[in-house]
Amino acid sequence: MYKFAIIGCGRISHKIAEGLAGNKDKAVLVALSDIIADKMDSTEKTYSEKSDLNLSINKYIDYKEMIQKGNIDVAIISTESGYHEEIGLYCLENNINVIIEKPLAMSIEGAQRLVDKAKEKELKLAASHQNRFNYPIQLLKKAIQENRMGKIFNGMARILWTRDINYYLQAPWRGTWDLDGGTLMNQCIHNIDLLNWMMDSEIDTVYAQTATFERDIEAEDYGVIVIRYKNGKIGTVEGSAVIYPKNLEETLTITGEKGTVVVGGMAVNKINTWRVEGDNEEEFLSIDCGDPNSVYGFGHKALYKDFIEALEENREPLVSGVQGMNAVKIILAAYKSQLTGLPVKFDEFKKFSTQEMKDLKLKIR
Repeated sequence: MYKFAIIGCGRISHKIAEGLAGNKDKAVLVALSDIIADKMDSTEKTYSEKSDLNLSINKYIDYKEMIQKGNIDVAIISTESGYHEEIGLYCLENNINVIIEKPLAMSIEGAQRLVDKAKEKELKLAASHQNRFNYPIQLLKKAIQENRMGKIFNGMARILWTRDINYYLQAPWRGTWDLDGGTLMNQCIHNIDLLNWMMDSEIDTVYAQTATFERDIEAEDYGVIVIRYKNGKIGTVEGSAVIYPKNLEETLTITGEKGTVVVGGMAVNKINTWRVEGDNEEEFLSIDCGDPNSVYGFGHKALYKDFIEALEENREPLVSGVQGMNAVKIILAAYKSQLTGLPVKFDEFKKFSTQEMKDLKLKIR
């Protein structure tokens, strides 16, 4: 049994608890940490109900005390984004494997430090991009890997949601450069990870335009990104938090010489289009994975199962730290492109952060 701890017991912690409960044959939740005690109680209740285990879970206001006393194998970090690097490095330094909810870090350098520390300590590091484990996404990846779609031309990630001002007032760290970033970093990063995973190619340049149309936040509430790959593929991203009057879609579209596939649904968990040479589209459209109860989807259980298997087999998790870093780097390159009005050469883009974005925007003003 692997002993897990959760650091940060906000609303995503309930989905984490459900995912761990779904792996109770190999995983047990032994500790929680949050600066607000009531949040830990709520997360503990979710885990107990979903796992049917009446366990005594240790609770800590100070995550460092938990790390020192907890006898933990894996820490899952789900605090505000701006704290991910600091907490992740502390866990790795103390020989604990780490899973980090998106984003991995708020800077390229911070993400690289996490990757390097995990390698140095021979520990596992994963980014929690759980949508990779959605059955329709797995089918699409398999079709690409088997070359059934032929040469891939382009991919499109669209996240057309709404987040009203109450969403930001409810948690004032949201939409700030220090702790969150904007729509691209918060709402769009999962689909950006999926797009880049499907393209599976080295990136040449990233170009972007962003805007803060409606919400009273520091960062953007709308953005578009064009990703040019070295082999000629093109990826596009459109992300919005100002769609009227409610969420419209989250879709991933991949087109190639012998196939066009669109995956949508609440959490990219439903096949909208499957036109692949030799396949019966109606069979794929009839696949019913059910509707998740939130945009977090169903993937946490499978992500933790993969992480446990990575520990047992001494291999990299499916969503490794490096791949989590790539998603962050694409978004930071988009932010830099917005500032300069120019494409960003990906290979040369080694240092940048949301904090620098904040400082430079203030300077420009």
